[in-house]
Amino acid sequence: MALTYYGYSRCGTCRKAKNWLDDKDIPYNEHDIVQNPPDREELAHLYNKSGLELKKFFNTSGKKYRELGLKDKIKSADESELLDILASDGMLLKRPIVTDGERVTVGFKEEQFEEVWNK
Repeated sequence: MALTYYGYSRCGTCRKAKNWLDDKDIPYNEHDIVQNPPDREELAHLYNKSGLELKKFFNTSGKKYRELGLKDKIKSADESELLDILASDGMLLKRPIVTDGERVTVGFKEEQFEEVWNK
């Protein structure tokens, strides 16, 4: 079964992740995180499966994140508010997000991809 890959073509980290998947011949369905971001329901699913804190889904180094002043907001917002914020703009999401429906990785760390996706 192919993985679902949410990435951004202008993102160097995403290109590294795609190259890793391609080098390992791991099939994936690619979604542009800006043009076709996961909706709120999918984000909730990804979050629940990931085992990560919801704030780990934010692209904290992104321009949008800084423009919206989210650094302080994410400290006090509840889960529902955070999901609404993340679903509002794909550029707010840390990328790439890769999932097989059960497991989820956010960002690219080769060791993590090796452990999770090279099975």
